[in-house]
Amino acid sequence: MTYDNEAGTSNGSMSVSAMFDTNADAQSAVTRLEGLGISRGQIKTVDGATQATGQRTSSDEDRGFWDSLSDFFFPDEDRYTYAEGLSRGGVLVTVTGLTAAHYDRVLDILDDEGTVDLAEREESWRSEGWGGYEASPYAAGTTTSQAGMASGSGHTNAAFMAGDESIPVVEEQLRIGKRDTSHGRVRVRAYTVEEPVSETVNLREDRVELERRPVDRVVTDTDADTAFRDRTVEAEEYIEEAVVSKEARVVEEISLRKTSDTRQETVTDSVRHTEVEIEDERDDTPRTPR
Repeated sequence: MTYDNEAGTSNGSMSVSAMFDTNADAQSAVTRLEGLGISRGQIKTVDGATQATGQRTSSDEDRGFWDSLSDFFFPDEDRYTYAEGLSRGGVLVTVTGLTAAHYDRVLDILDDEGTVDLAEREESWRSEGWGGYEASPYAAGTTTSQAGMASGSGHTNAAFMAGDESIPVVEEQLRIGKRDTSHGRVRVRAYTVEEPVSETVNLREDRVELERRPVDRVVTDTDADTAFRDRTVEAEEYIEEAVVSKEARVVEEISLRKTSDTRQETVTDSVRHTEVEIEDERDDTPRTPR
């Protein structure tokens, strides 16, 4: 899963985060990333709980995983999901400072090493009773044991004292984050094929034919000079042969170019807040002393 990190970088670089079920899968991905040329300083690994997947940790450990992701530019909903995965024994690998040349290759490497599909994993957790971020104390503005953590989650609290009891006044605030989701890829692969071709060419052949014909005539004076002289007459045959040569020519160029457009989208949701009704039944009429 990738996120829009414009808020976290000044040079427009990209980042990719992926969850793995085992440390072995995560380390295998890290090794391949380093082989691609990604520096170790760009790769951050967060180890989860040591117990088997499915066992729950304490609330203190949950808060620890939540706090350990505070430096990542995740929306709170995804930050809480990653923290849940860590608490169940997962391992989070994040690669930052990616250029466009490395971005797709990093995605391929992480996919090849068996990243966790968070959408499917969330459905499985919810079937077990997990409520997600909306049911967490972070969404409500307080944690199980620390009400003071609400100030770091973007919610406000107030309380009216009524003797020894207090009524918390809770107000939700809408926070809109952004993340990149893949809509598919375009790949151009070049490979060589051979196909038979044929052309017709006219070839000439010169042949030498021996012709003998009987003659009966008197030797003339012209013939007398050469009549008894040794002579040799020869002729050479020629045959044209087809000569094949090949010339490679560039007939077309194909390239991939990315273009970016911006669009506005209105996000509609509902936020909750506490309404307080105060009934004061005290009698303010001055009393006359008896």
